[in-house]
Amino acid sequence: MNLNYEISDKENKKISIYVTSSSEPASVRYKLTPEQMNTLKLSMKKRYNVSRNALYLRKLRFDQDLMYRGIDLFLNRRSCMTATLQVIQEDYPQLLSLNVSNNKIYCLDGLSELIEKAPHVKTLKLSGNLLRTVWELEKMKGLKLEKLWLEGNPLCSSFRDHSSYVSAILNYFPELSHLDGRKLFPTIDINTLEIIKPRKQSYKGSKSLKNLLMQFMLQYYLIYDYGDRYSLLSAYHAEACFSLTIAFNSDKEDLSSLEDYLKDNRNMMRLKNSFLLMQLLKHKNYNIVACLHELPKTQHDLNSYVIDLCVQTEKMICFSVNGVFKEVEGKSWGCVRAFTRTFILTVDSQFRLCIVNDEMILRNASPAETKKAFSTTRPTMSYDQSCQNTQTDLKPFENKWKCIRIDEAIFIFQTEEMFSSEFFRCNF
Repeated sequence: MNLNYEISDKENKKISIYVTSSSEPASVRYKLTPEQMNTLKLSMKKRYNVSRNALYLRKLRFDQDLMYRGIDLFLNRRSCMTATLQVIQEDYPQLLSLNVSNNKIYCLDGLSELIEKAPHVKTLKLSGNLLRTVWELEKMKGLKLEKLWLEGNPLCSSFRDHSSYVSAILNYFPELSHLDGRKLFPTIDINTLEIIKPRKQSYKGSKSLKNLLMQFMLQYYLIYDYGDRYSLLSAYHAEACFSLTIAFNSDKEDLSSLEDYLKDNRNMMRLKNSFLLMQLLKHKNYNIVACLHELPKTQHDLNSYVIDLCVQTEKMICFSVNGVFKEVEGKSWGCVRAFTRTFILTVDSQFRLCIVNDEMILRNASPAETKKAFSTTRPTMSYDQSCQNTQTDLKPFENKWKCIRIDEAIFIFQTEEMFSSEFFRCNF
């Protein structure tokens, strides 16, 4: 049918239309016939693990059944990926694990339909493919992945170090616990931990609020000292901010032992470059935990802690922590630091209590503070937390941060009277 000069525009001018023939598009050319679809279904059934709800499609193109029947199933072709996902939707809608490694996949446009076809997938293996940029993972962001394999893709070598690589991946999949077979949040060995019993306290406010902050501090610093700090990702709001400032005891102070902290020092009294000030402010939770991960390994003296509640409203709480810690690795091993940490907790979109602002002020401990640090004998693994002898439950501190839901915490705040900093002060 010739439509040349048969159609007019709004000004009644004839429109020239030229049509040239072309070969059929790949999406049509390689579309599987009903017989081929049946062969694909049978082949995928052999690769399905019923007990684990797992589908193993590694090197699917070289499947013997498919090759025997002359079916070239190249998952980079949209039609082939669509056919594969159609089988998954029809036969394996409750799929939990999918392995599509070594299939020469360089684009995730087709695989992104997995979000709708099998939304329950928690494990995805993409290793040994041809993904070149981390931006491809944006297309899979709708999956709540817990385990992901990317090793063997060109994108893995595009990062300056492993920490940057992990941070970038966590940006797309914040609930990830394993990356390339490595556990991001190692389980804390409870046999190596000691719970510190509060030795004295003066407190006249809400016991529920006090216990909440004690729980928060204990969980945070056990993970900070003994676990992988990347597991603190869920403790921070997605848009949280963090800053580190080094305070100087005198102008002649030797700062060589603080070298590992100086690159992140955001002391506004000494730093006048406004652009650099913005650069040193760590914004977004994955940037914060990446920064914390690079700081020296530490051991905090919980007996030195003084916690002050500054401000409390129905949906926000601000408190500061003063204390000391020592470094346990590197050339500054054994050096004792004094710190003040100010946290602001708020509510995220999922109604969980999380850190929205974190400020750390750090300095070399004074001789008196150094002498006093870690001088208190530590008690046993159990302590009295509610006037009854109960064994301390360390389960909330294993693996990763356990979020406190707003209905468990803020509701407590609403039912208690307001307190000033005079009413909340306790030593750990």
